[in-house]
Amino acid sequence: MLDHEAVVSIALRAGAAILEIYNRPSAIQVTTKDDNSPLTEADITAHEIIMNGLSGMDHNTPIVSEEGRLGDPTTSDTCWLVDPLDGTKEFVKRNGMFTVNIALMARREERWSPIFGVVHAPVSKVTWLGGLSIPAERRGPEGSGRMMVRPSSAPEPVRLVASGSHRGEMDERFADSLGKYDLIRMGSSLKACVVAEGSADLYPRFGPTSCWDIAAAHAVLGAAGGILIDPQGKTLDYNLVGDVINPYFLVAADDRWNQHWVDSNH
Repeated sequence: MLDHEAVVSIALRAGAAILEIYNRPSAIQVTTKDDNSPLTEADITAHEIIMNGLSGMDHNTPIVSEEGRLGDPTTSDTCWLVDPLDGTKEFVKRNGMFTVNIALMARREERWSPIFGVVHAPVSKVTWLGGLSIPAERRGPEGSGRMMVRPSSAPEPVRLVASGSHRGEMDERFADSLGKYDLIRMGSSLKACVVAEGSADLYPRFGPTSCWDIAAAHAVLGAAGGILIDPQGKTLDYNLVGDVINPYFLVAADDRWNQHWVDSNH
């Protein structure tokens, strides 16, 4: 039986540690990993808190984190998937648009699907959570409660959320196919969470991401009634062991835009 509140508590502890480093007056020290992505003290500190917390709560389930692995996912039907600090570049810029992501994944042969997720934003102190048997919920300083995607009856224009740092030709082409739309710019997995909570309708992703970047938000989105699809219009699944890079994907409140999406990928 999943103790989802214990997982939320672990995410909050990691977020508090990140925030302590974020609020220091000194410059944030950054090193570069082998894949040229940035790494900070906050990434490592949050990773250690989450690994210790999850393994202490459930020592039988492997953990795959962006910053390291505990156990062998190929020997288990479930696995934790963690991004201790999603949006390290945003953290370094000190713009607040970063999150802690923790997902519980279920395996079907070589592919994995999220069955529960927690996304915590340390700066705003907002937490999104949900899964297959756990209703989608948004918790924040201004109030907490159940959430759902924006209904298809909502007034136009379409609300499109996009990266705050990169937007290319494919993004523009897909957006133009929608007709009139409002653009919301945001970083990290926050983009999927604002679709889950009903503040936006769509988040197309035409750039590279890894499995741990989006899986937790995918679980939350599904619990809120939304969808996350691959370039062929099928529900996105994940590889946690070999090629951890996702294909392009679309986060959406419902399937109204599926054909636009599939056409934009061909």
